[in-house]
Amino acid sequence: MKNLSSQKQTQSKSTVSGKQYSYSEIIEFLDARWNSDLQDPALTTIKALDKAFGNLSQQMNTVLISGTNGKSLTTHFTARLLKEEGIEVGAFSAPHILTYNERLSWNGEIISNKQFTDVANEVLQAVSTLNLNPHALDVLTMMALLYFSQQKVEVALLEATNISGIDPVMICKPKITAITRITDFEQTEKGTALLESTIKKIISVVEKNTHVVSADQSKINLLLMQKYAEQQGATWAMPIRKLAQLPYPYEQLHGRSAALAERIAYLYVNNVLPEDTVIVSNSLLVKPKGQRGRPTLEAKRKSELNPRRTIEQFWKDTMNALSGRFQLLDKEKPTILLDTANNLDAFQNLLLGIRLLHYHRPLKGLTLILGNDNESLNIAEFLKQLRYFFKKTSGSVIICPTTQIPGHTGAASWDPEKVSNDIKSMKIKAKSARSFKEAFEAAQKSVDERYGLVVIAGSSTIVTEYWRYKGIKKL
Repeated sequence: MKNLSSQKQTQSKSTVSGKQYSYSEIIEFLDARWNSDLQDPALTTIKALDKAFGNLSQQMNTVLISGTNGKSLTTHFTARLLKEEGIEVGAFSAPHILTYNERLSWNGEIISNKQFTDVANEVLQAVSTLNLNPHALDVLTMMALLYFSQQKVEVALLEATNISGIDPVMICKPKITAITRITDFEQTEKGTALLESTIKKIISVVEKNTHVVSADQSKINLLLMQKYAEQQGATWAMPIRKLAQLPYPYEQLHGRSAALAERIAYLYVNNVLPEDTVIVSNSLLVKPKGQRGRPTLEAKRKSELNPRRTIEQFWKDTMNALSGRFQLLDKEKPTILLDTANNLDAFQNLLLGIRLLHYHRPLKGLTLILGNDNESLNIAEFLKQLRYFFKKTSGSVIICPTTQIPGHTGAASWDPEKVSNDIKSMKIKAKSARSFKEAFEAAQKSVDERYGLVVIAGSSTIVTEYWRYKGIKKL
């Protein structure tokens, strides 16, 4: 296979039987197969692949994580907590920032190039044998299931990349379905109908005794989730109310995702795992059975010498290690903040985080570099968010174009000139740039080198562009 990306995507014979492909050839193949025409609403492609590998989706314990925002964070926190419990855990998340490897991890370790290549070759061989024409997500999902099976994971955490129901991970029958939150639906009759349809599709994969839990704060959304979950015979868990006690300022930003992760892990350990799988004395999630009467002197002494670590202590020591999710690079001069926020809900969280940083350590100069490719973003509401933010925090905005990168969801880039003029009309200091390089170099000069902050946000692609600008090829 000399150049997979040059092949027509309508051709089904994309691999040659028996051929072993290099890592770079596999990346070319995946890059060429994000065309929406290859999406398979009936999921027939992934079902055929799954069957070829012995229906792995039905043979392992899975947790499905869906929603508008916070999915990757929830997956990340859940994986860390389950690993702490001594459980072998695989995680499949999206999007990646620099390499496809970032999407697949085992016990917190990203898959190596060699493992990625080996697993991909097995899947591509099946694609050729079955004469399939897969979307990149079909291949990546099958790779995840195969890799987790080979690593003998006890549970696989699977992130649904979109909430439309057209996602290969939906072939699984999860033990737990977690919904972060559902947002960005218009407050109209059409929007309400679409919201209800979306929730129904997410819940459609659950079965009797599946546990369903959500961190959504909308009472309407929660009632719909509960309604459809109970219709499917699933067990509806109380929604998340409190935030996990993460270090400042992450409790306010990621505390709900962490709390949802804690609930997922608790449900899994206490309801899915066989009894006595986890060593109770070391567990953060399984409480030892109560002791009658007062503890003996020996028990007290033992408790003092070997204090039991609590879930609160775990969260206080836990920092988000995900690239592009309010990622603070405080060793850079000036400090850089990377965030993939690309919708109103995510932007609101980002702006809150910047204010919290400013309260903790007053900023001497703030510039936001924004590049967005979300065609459904309500620009008018976004401008209101910016106006409110800059009323209380001084700073400026630079709008730059984004480039389309395979594997990153997004449509056409913002028109920098138009959007910057719209922002100026709100009496906010703003300008446009012809490229990310131009925007970043201007932003660096506009803030104090030691105490200033440059925020790079608006899409996953602009975060990728930052790392490429810095010459980084792998995270």
